[in-house]
Amino acid sequence: MSRRRWWRRHDEIPVIELQRYNPLRFGIIVIVVAAILVYFGFTKHIPFKHGYRLKAQFATAVNIHPKSPVRVAGVDVGKVSSVTRSGKAGLVTMEIESKGLPIHSDATLKIRPRIFLEGNWFVELQPGSPSANTLSSGATIPITQTSDPVQLDQVLDALNTDTRSNLQTFLIEYGDALTRKPNAAENAEQDPDVRGLNAAQALAKAYHRGPPSLRGTAVLNQAIGGTEPHDLSKLVAGIGKVTAGLNVHEQQLGELIGNFNTFFSEFAAQSAPLRATVAELPSSLLSIDRGLAALNASFPPTRTFARDILPGVRATNPTVAAALPWIAQVQASLTPTELGGVAKGLSAATPSLASLEAEQVPLFKQTELFNKCLTKVIYPAGNTKIQDGASTSGVENYKEFWYSLVGLGSIGQHFDGNGVMAKFMVGNSGQTLRSQKVKELGSKSEGLQLLARSPLSPQGTRPAYPAQEPPYQPLAPCYKQALPNFNGPLSQGPADGNG
Repeated sequence: MSRRRWWRRHDEIPVIELQRYNPLRFGIIVIVVAAILVYFGFTKHIPFKHGYRLKAQFATAVNIHPKSPVRVAGVDVGKVSSVTRSGKAGLVTMEIESKGLPIHSDATLKIRPRIFLEGNWFVELQPGSPSANTLSSGATIPITQTSDPVQLDQVLDALNTDTRSNLQTFLIEYGDALTRKPNAAENAEQDPDVRGLNAAQALAKAYHRGPPSLRGTAVLNQAIGGTEPHDLSKLVAGIGKVTAGLNVHEQQLGELIGNFNTFFSEFAAQSAPLRATVAELPSSLLSIDRGLAALNASFPPTRTFARDILPGVRATNPTVAAALPWIAQVQASLTPTELGGVAKGLSAATPSLASLEAEQVPLFKQTELFNKCLTKVIYPAGNTKIQDGASTSGVENYKEFWYSLVGLGSIGQHFDGNGVMAKFMVGNSGQTLRSQKVKELGSKSEGLQLLARSPLSPQGTRPAYPAQEPPYQPLAPCYKQALPNFNGPLSQGPADGNG
């Protein structure tokens, strides 16, 4: 029976089987696994596989070495994997991470020092413009798009004795040119704004005028760029076509130059009037600028008005269509049989209506005076609550008037059967009351005294009888009459005792 057995997955391996493993084979496996782990730990790369690779040619690559960082805007995006010679140039191979992609065909690379006094070099990468083509892995940047750092010894070699002497002379002459005062002849040729100033002062004054000029230059540069993509390229292409057309017509171009020469010669002959015209340009341009500013300020309300009027313009045709039948009806109503006859009758009645209106003016004036009397005198007097001691009713004066009418209605029970006259019972005992002489103008009782009988002695009058009657002003308007003080001091005191 064969000693070889087939063991199931979960069966235990006998000790006799374990003794058959070769120690040499086991050691080789351990060494291979350790080598793989060490490789991954130091290289951090999967064998036979790499990421994005970029190659670049440099005039000299002695300052760069493998594992030097590659940076974009100061951020590490990769590192140098190898540096080799390619003819008279150095070929630097770099591995770029995904955060440094994409890289375009117009990308540039520079070798830069990480410290001031050189050393610890890195590659500075400019990925290029988005409009350029994207480079695939393994592409090479030519030497025309790379640059090497300037070494300190190269700077010192450039500053030799002759160069330093020339530089000193230049600085001395330049300083003298900036600080020397101009003479009378030089002042006469200068602009009036800088006459009497040295070059440094003139430059300082020019800097004060720089912001408006730079602002205008920025606007000009923005305008040259156009408002749509490829506007500038289209402009260059158009200039190229114009130049090509001029190249075809060389003879006509030569004649044009000659005519231009004659034209500018005439300008030179008229230099004095031209100078006067140019002197007037600033004020004219200022007026034009103000006019354009006012015109620019009028654009927003004009634009708003144009937007607001659009619905009305759209509704014009329906409005006209709806108005045509109305116009036809108006024309028909103006015929002699319609409104024409009415207008004729109104024309005849107009003089009488005018006379009536003229006669209404005095009535309106009297009505106005009456309304003012009601508002300022009668209504306030009627709404006054008379304070009469124990006899106070607590209601408005006009209500007491109507209450008296009720009393008169009760007296009416003594009328005769015909309702013509009332009968009053006058006693013959008690005190005889005699009034003052009646003074009502036009009354039949004027100058007479009224008599009455009272069973009790009179205590006096309330309010107290005044010493003289209030002034009577029949010609003064009612609303200007003074309103009596119904609850004044005379109405609050005791009876005056007059009988």
